[in-house]
Parts: sequence; structure tokens; C-alpha cells
Amino acid sequence: MPYIPPEIITEAKRMDVLTYLRNYEPGELVKLSGNTYSTKEHDSLKISNGKWMWWSRGIGGVSALDFLISVRGLDFIQAVETIMGNVGITTPTYETIGTSYEERPLLLPEQSPTSDVVMEYLFRRGIDYEIINDCLDKKLIIESLPYHNVVFIGYDEQGEAKYGAYRATNGKRIMGDCSGSKKQYSFRLIGENESEIHLFECAIDLLSYATLCKLDGEDWRNMNLISLSGVYAPKRDMKESKVPVTVEKFLKEHPKIKRINLHLDNDIAGRKATQGLKLALPSEYEVVDNPPPKGKDYNDFLCIRMHINQNKFREERNCER
Repeated sequence: MPYIPPEIITEAKRMDVLTYLRNYEPGELVKLSGNTYSTKEHDSLKISNGKWMWWSRGIGGVSALDFLISVRGLDFIQAVETIMGNVGITTPTYETIGTSYEERPLLLPEQSPTSDVVMEYLFRRGIDYEIINDCLDKKLIIESLPYHNVVFIGYDEQGEAKYGAYRATNGKRIMGDCSGSKKQYSFRLIGENESEIHLFECAIDLLSYATLCKLDGEDWRNMNLISLSGVYAPKRDMKESKVPVTVEKFLKEHPKIKRINLHLDNDIAGRKATQGLKLALPSEYEVVDNPPPKGKDYNDFLCIRMHINQNKFREERNCER
């Protein structure tokens, strides 16, 4: 499969279907009324306020990428190349679709009927089978189609998916957030402990820490483990750094929390992030720096402890941060 840099995929996902058709296939648009359109090819496909719905098939979405895949039958690579190829010829004028960041729907990939690839991928990285199965059963993790990537999902208080982070399982440098993700609902494992939380840079480190706790006989199910969905970037002036939205929201909803454990990386970015968080978090909390005892991150440390060959994951880890 051809390699497409994550930033190109992110840029392709930005384009809504009305922007795409109006800029590159204007002859395909049929105006019905106001801001509502149909297409010449499919009269049951309606576009309104930037969103599209193909009523005869019961499918819909927002992005041009989904439109090209679901309606035109292009595969993912072809769809990205079509969008970015057109952009390379003519810079598009983006439509105002009337939806704020908070209102944008989460667009998760199609789910594979099996989870074999994701199970093998996570297990090869040392993650415990019981923990993987628990996440699969609760749909905190799914395997996507057509490329069988792992997707880590976060939910709101009503149990509705609001965040998704995808990662290739074949060693390729393909990873990022699903379109419409809200970081305040990042991937997490929440237990009954009301006094402390544990923060990680990514889902893999979180699951690695849970595995290490299980190996040490600790009850990982009782812990509050939260992914920051990437490297926390403090302000140049550390004192101006802000609390990440996912942490701010959780602390507000759990007033009994007293201790915050930081499990960030043993690299420059991880140490700076730790320093910034210590300054940003309110003084009422006990903030503890607890990086991995060995290795760059907690998955690195888990692999060392489990005697797993780390070279196969080293390139991927270097791109995770």
C-alpha cells in the first residue's frame, strides 16, 4: 500500500462534500432549495448545510473523503489522492457549513467483524490479553476496515462515542485522530478509585501501564487511566501553560481527586510536558512525576520487562510523539 503522510490525510479529511463538488464538480450539483442540493447521479442523495445523506442506501457523512469512498466506490488511497490532486491544481474555497467544532459529528471508520489483527498487534507489544479483551468487549477498541487499523475510542456521559484515535497495525507511520474527535473525551479506563488519576501521552502507554500493574498484582480495573491523546505542549513561558481539556473536564466532574500521577516519556518533550503540567495544575492537587523506570515510554519499559524485541516497534514509537 502506498504511504501517505498523516498530515496529508488530515488535510484531505478537512474538505466537506459541498466544498469538493462546488469547486471541482460543479456540474454534478443540483440545487433544490436554499442550501439544499442533490446530485445528478443520485437524486436520493441530499446535501444540506455541508452534510450529505444518501437516503436510498441509508448512509451519510460530512467529508468529501467519505463521499468518494461510500458513493463513488474509491478506495481510501484513491480518495485521498483525488482530493489532494485537485487541491494541487486549484485551491478550494471552503464552504461555511454552519457547524462549530463541538457540533461536528465523529466519523469513525467501518468496523471489522473480527478483531484478530488488533488483538495480535497489541499482544505483540506486550499488552495483556484480559485487558485487550475487556476493551474490545466495551468497544473502547475496535478494528477498522479496510486496513485493519486499531481505533481507540472515548465516550461521553451518555455512552456516545466522541473521540477516536487510529493507528496502523502494520508498522506504517499512519496515525491520528478521527475527524470530529473531541479531546475532552479521550481514550480512558475509569475505575472506582475516587482519589487519584494517572495520565499518559497515548493509549498504548496507558494499556502498557495497566499490564504492568496486573503483573505486580495490582487491580488495574480500579484505576483512573487517562490518555492525553498526544504530547502535551506547554507554553514557552511555562507559567502560562493550561490544563489539557480532558484533564480539566475529569477533575471538574470528580471533585474528590487529590493526587495526579504523570507517566510521561523519558525524552525532552516528555520532561517539558511534565514540567508544564506541574505548573498548570492547581496547587490543591498532589502532582507526582512517575516516568517509566527504563526506556523511553511505558510500552518500552513493558517490552524490556517482558523480554520483547523492541526494534520492530522503535520506528513507530519515534513517530508517536
